[in-house]
Amino acid sequence: MSVVLGRPGRQRERGSMAVEVVLMIPVLVMFMLLVVAGGRYVSVRADIEAAARDAARAASYERSDGAARAAAAQAVQRGLSSRADCDPPKFTGTRFEPGGVVVVRLDCRVSNEGLGLIGLGGSLPISADSAAPLETYRRTG
Repeated sequence: MSVVLGRPGRQRERGSMAVEVVLMIPVLVMFMLLVVAGGRYVSVRADIEAAARDAARAASYERSDGAARAAAAQAVQRGLSSRADCDPPKFTGTRFEPGGVVVVRLDCRVSNEGLGLIGLGGSLPISADSAAPLETYRRTG
């Protein structure tokens, strides 16, 4: 008769580590994809806010409303390139005259492409506003 030394019930635990790893890997991958999605959202939101700020600043340098709109659209195109799908900048604020304020609003949609594994499909709407003052002592026209 042979006596097995060791912990009783050790044979029943054989392979349990493999099962635990198999169950934890998908959870860890989904958590990593969620972190990637959050990082992408924060990064693109910062880019959109920076583009709105640059557009308002570029518009405030121009002397006419038409030139300001063109400069703002060009600044948005240059700042975002292909990171987001944005509508043309919307202008609000006071009239385009010395001492006024130019307010630019960007409405964009950011694709969640590549994040469908965790249930994030489609696109996410992001909006940003920025304002820039027009100089008091300059000519507009």
